[in-house]
Amino acid sequence: MRAVQYSEFGSVPAVVEVPGPDLPPHGVLVRVRATGVCRSDWHAWKGHDDSVTLPHVPGHEFAGEVAAVGAEVRRVAVGDRVTAPFIFACGTCEQCRAGATQVCTAQQQPGFDLAGSYAEFVAVPHADLNVVALPDEVGFAEAASLGCRFGTAYHALHAVGRVTAGEWVSVFGCGGVGLSTVQVAVAAGARVVASDISPAALERAAALGAATVPMDAGAVGAIRTLTGGGAHVSVDAFGSRATSVAAVGTLRPRGRHVQVGLLLGDEATPAIPMGRVIGDELEILGSHGIGVREYAAMLDDVVAGRLRPADSIGRTIGFDELPEAILAMDRPAVGSGMTVATF
Repeated sequence: MRAVQYSEFGSVPAVVEVPGPDLPPHGVLVRVRATGVCRSDWHAWKGHDDSVTLPHVPGHEFAGEVAAVGAEVRRVAVGDRVTAPFIFACGTCEQCRAGATQVCTAQQQPGFDLAGSYAEFVAVPHADLNVVALPDEVGFAEAASLGCRFGTAYHALHAVGRVTAGEWVSVFGCGGVGLSTVQVAVAAGARVVASDISPAALERAAALGAATVPMDAGAVGAIRTLTGGGAHVSVDAFGSRATSVAAVGTLRPRGRHVQVGLLLGDEATPAIPMGRVIGDELEILGSHGIGVREYAAMLDDVVAGRLRPADSIGRTIGFDELPEAILAMDRPAVGSGMTVATF
């Protein structure tokens, strides 16, 4: 099959012919019709994730059609339109039994420890648990955007951040995760202020219903003033020491900070002001992906029009453009929103 592959971290990826993935007895093969280009793919390509082995096929956000079904699979059939969260859960560990598949202790991830979705086919293990059927109203490109960024935002705000109508949410970083967070928060009835260094990204956030503040030295103070004393929930959707610290700085007493953006390498240890965390009883919360059981409510919101993942897609490309899309993440962003490849 055709796949995008790199043989060294940071090297130029190429479209190559590779053997197709094996079909686990408990799994399925999905014919990929759309896959997202995510900053997490950039982290893998740069060697920031020690689960990646070379040569490697990246990609973890995908949707497509079931092409083959393992002998033990009962709930999924060939031809089904499907997607899956980027965390493939085992179904048997303590966390899975509690329904928290997003923190499965035996999890696998396409595009990281498994071959990913920048390929014609991707394997999904434990398919009866991990595969999510797509309503006819949801297209493949929209569904691919749900797997990481949109789903991550949904879980971060609802399951972790516990956002309620009328609360203020501050969002730092207006890429795919940030714009998705803006959408999810607005749909929940929250008031949103978004911050980014890119005027184009701020313009897109404003179109989705957010007030906007440029990410500069005065951003924290401006947001605290705009929100009448601070946000109830803050989200670092980018992942850096600067955005993490700033997001926490925007909170009012008893506020909740949700860290979504990955903090790796030199960015791994932000100087969170723990004195203020104690004195104002702030909550510092981590959020990782989305649990399988959360998809039903999220897809209901998409079908009903309350959530519009297509509005967070900035660019649609073809399969052969994927190598350049990876390289482009090593340069300052041009434009805003998610990039999704369809093929």
